Amino acid sequence: MSQAQSDISRPRVCFLYIAQTHQILHSLPIAVALARGWPGLEVEIAATTEDHLDYARQLLDAVGGAPISLRLLPPAWLRRVRLKEASTPPKALMLAANALALGRMDAIVTPERTTALLRTLGVKRSLLVYTQHGAGDRGGVFEPRLRQFDLVMAAGPKQRDRMVEGGWVRPENCAMVGYPKFDIIDALPGSPLPVFPDTKPLVVYNPHFHASLGSWPRFGVQVLEQFAADDRFNLIFAPHIRLFDGASPAMLAALDPFRRNPRIHIDLGGPAAIDMTYTRAADIYLGDVSSQVYEFLRTPKPCLFLNPGEVEWQGDESFHHWQYGPVLTSVDHLVEAVEAARRSHGDYVAIQKSGFAESFDLTARPSSERAAEAIAERVLARTTRTR
Repeated sequence: MSQAQSDISRPRVCFLYIAQTHQILHSLPIAVALARGWPGLEVEIAATTEDHLDYARQLLDAVGGAPISLRLLPPAWLRRVRLKEASTPPKALMLAANALALGRMDAIVTPERTTALLRTLGVKRSLLVYTQHGAGDRGGVFEPRLRQFDLVMAAGPKQRDRMVEGGWVRPENCAMVGYPKFDIIDALPGSPLPVFPDTKPLVVYNPHFHASLGSWPRFGVQVLEQFAADDRFNLIFAPHIRLFDGASPAMLAALDPFRRNPRIHIDLGGPAAIDMTYTRAADIYLGDVSSQVYEFLRTPKPCLFLNPGEVEWQGDESFHHWQYGPVLTSVDHLVEAVEAARRSHGDYVAIQKSGFAESFDLTARPSSERAAEAIAERVLARTTRTR
C-alpha cells in the first residue's frame, strides 16, 4: 500500500477553529498529543482566518511540532465577511459552507458550542467533540446544544456534575480530563510583560463581555479613572477578548485618556491577554464573571469582584467564584477596596484552594494526553465498527 493510500485509510480528526484565537489554546495541546501519541489517526487543523493558522503554527513550533496539517476553510469571499467589524467571519455561515467537507471527517473537535449546528446541517456520521474553553461558573454554558456532542470534556468534577445532573450530557459521553491549556502554557516561555516605571503591586482588570453581568458598561471607565488618579498600583487592563472584538469607535475612544498613563497597560486581545501571562504575573485579580479567575487562582491570590447589576448571587452556583474575594456593587473608593482585599486575602485562601480543586481534576498525567486518549478511543471504536 502506498503512503497516500495509507493516509486516506486512517481515521481523520479535524480540530476546528471558527471563533476568536483565545480558544486555540484550549484544544491545540490535545491535537498535539493526539498526533504524537496516535499515529493511526490523521490530525488536521481547520480555521476560518489566516491569523488563526499563524497563531497555531507559532504554538506548534514553540512546543516542538507535531504531524498536523493546517488549512483555511473556504470560500475565500466568506472569510472576508465581518459582521459588526468582528475579527472572525460569521460562524454559522462558515459551518454551512463547509458542512459537506466536514461531514467526511471521522471526528470534529471544537472548543465552542456553535459547531453543534453541524447536526442540523446534515453532519450525522462524524463524531462531534466539545473540549470546553474555560472552567467557569456561569450557567449559560450548560445548555441544550451540549446534547448534540458525542463527547464533552470536563475540566473537573464541578463541570462534569453540573452537565450530567442538569441532563445536558449523559455520563458515558463525558470525559473528565483536566485542563489541557495548562499543559501548553507550562511549555511556552510566555509573552513579554509590560514595563512599568516603578515596581508596584500589579492588578489585572479582566471584565467579561456579558451584557448585564460584565462590569465594563457601567463601571469600566470609572475603574480606569481611579487607577489613573492613584499611584499605589500598576494596572493591566486585559478584558475578555470578545469584549472589544468589533468595538465601536466610541467604545475605543473611551480608552484614549489612559493609553499614555505609565501605570496602565491596555491589551484588548494580544497573545499575553490569552496565554495567562497577565494572570500569572498579577498580584490581584479584579473582575466580574470571566472564567479566567480560575486560571489566576492556580496560585491563590487576592481577588475583588464587581457586581454591576446588584445580582443576588449568594447560593447561586453560577457565581460560586464570588466567594473567593469581596464583591462590590459600587466602585467608589475602589483603590482602597483593592488594598482591603489584599489585607483580607487570608480569609479566602481555603475556599480558593477548594474551588480550584473542584474546577480542575489535575493528575500527574498531562491533561492533553487524557483528552487525546478519550478522543482516540471513541474514534477507533467507531471506525472499527463502520469500516
